[in-house]
Amino acid sequence: MGKKDDFIQNITNGYQTKGESIILGGAMLDGEAIADTFVKIPLKTLNRHGLIAGATGTGKTKTIQVFSEQLSQAGIPVLMMDIKGDFSGIAKEGEEKSFITERHAKINLPYKTAHFPIELMTLSEQGGVRLRATVSEFGPVLFSRILDLNATQSGVVSVIFKFCDDKKMPLLDLKDFKKVINYITEEGKEEISANYGKISTSTTGTILRKIIELEQQGADLFFGELSFEIDDLMRIDENGRGYVNIIRLTDIQDKPKLFSTFMLSLLAEIYQQMPEKGDAEQPELVIFIDEAHLIFNEASKVLLDQIESIVKLIRSKGVGIYFVTQNPMDVPSGVLAQLGLKIQHALRAFTANDRQAIKKTADNYPTSEFYKTDELLTSLGIGEALVTALNEKGIPTPLVATMMRAPESRMDILTESEIQEINAKSKLVKKYSELIDRESAYEMLTKKINEAEVIATKQQAEKVVKKATKLEPTTTEVVGKSVLKILTSATFIRGAFGVLSKMLKK
Repeated sequence: MGKKDDFIQNITNGYQTKGESIILGGAMLDGEAIADTFVKIPLKTLNRHGLIAGATGTGKTKTIQVFSEQLSQAGIPVLMMDIKGDFSGIAKEGEEKSFITERHAKINLPYKTAHFPIELMTLSEQGGVRLRATVSEFGPVLFSRILDLNATQSGVVSVIFKFCDDKKMPLLDLKDFKKVINYITEEGKEEISANYGKISTSTTGTILRKIIELEQQGADLFFGELSFEIDDLMRIDENGRGYVNIIRLTDIQDKPKLFSTFMLSLLAEIYQQMPEKGDAEQPELVIFIDEAHLIFNEASKVLLDQIESIVKLIRSKGVGIYFVTQNPMDVPSGVLAQLGLKIQHALRAFTANDRQAIKKTADNYPTSEFYKTDELLTSLGIGEALVTALNEKGIPTPLVATMMRAPESRMDILTESEIQEINAKSKLVKKYSELIDRESAYEMLTKKINEAEVIATKQQAEKVVKKATKLEPTTTEVVGKSVLKILTSATFIRGAFGVLSKMLKK
């Protein structure tokens, strides 16, 4: 047997599947595609997570599109972060162009055009399904980690959550949380001190500043009701295809704190609510996190530990997470070690640091007698990638240079009118469009403070009336009118007291 025959046998055996699988493309050797040598990924191992990496312009976006289409076709819902606005075209059929049919002819894989069911979602005021969560749903631990608080500050956050639970006051949005902070440092200081211990105003001041920083990145739009229900990510259309849920993030590229806040809350919610699936035949949901460095670059050590923990545990819930980034080194080693599927597009070597990074990247892949990995990483063409996955027994497959199949849907974005048409037909847009502002901590504490002021006002007014009876008749009449104003106008309380005090001193 020659080299080519050995290669074909190696790849055919390595990517053989008994159960359902998806085809990413065809194997390549010495820069040429080998017909009928398909790179197949078992559905059974897709909850083992993965990485899609490569320099700008090497084909990562189209790979994600192909991956999403194949998952949808297999009845697996997808959630993807669309930071550059590239994926909405999945909703429309592609075009059968000559360069696409030629590519598919080389690997002997039939090409057809298709469209797929999508939902457009948003964290901001863009059109689409509004994604929200309440502060209470985060809980004190995750909320503290999002704010990057130390142990003392986190303890105060726990006290705030406990106080609100004890008083049956919902924490829905950031307005609620800020109101509680103000209350425990001012009007409710004695109450908190007696029941929960003393709290430093410098500590609450730091927490408040952190919340304001989060608000400036648009989190005030994210926190609130109606909370998004994760079951709405698991929808299948009438043809048995999984929905591709696209979160439009084009307007929050400069707000990584909001992005990481949303991602962590979503992953935590999925982990808490979804039942254990064990060794299922296919995942319940696959999540693509584009520009993953936005999460990791802004994350503290504690937050990174949280992400790593969730990635380890969530696969047992039938959820696969795929990180998309330019350089694999953007992903922390603890997370990288959890990833079963790796799709590596070309890297560029312009500097000594680039060459060093490429060498480290090559070391992360299985050795191959057919490739010099570090050299191949810089010579891959657009739409070509190195692939290694896990077979159905959980064993790494051979490293293979792959000519990726082309997307079946439109390789361009939707027009504004097409976006509006999709949103107009969406049941989820209607469901989550209403902003609910029910009575919560803000309103309840405001009411409590106002009632306390009214009681204090009445008590003070009674004292004023008693003293006023000892004054001259004309003066008593004036005082009586002032007291009436005190009792009927909450906004006039402080000014009226000042006038009365001066009169009494005379």
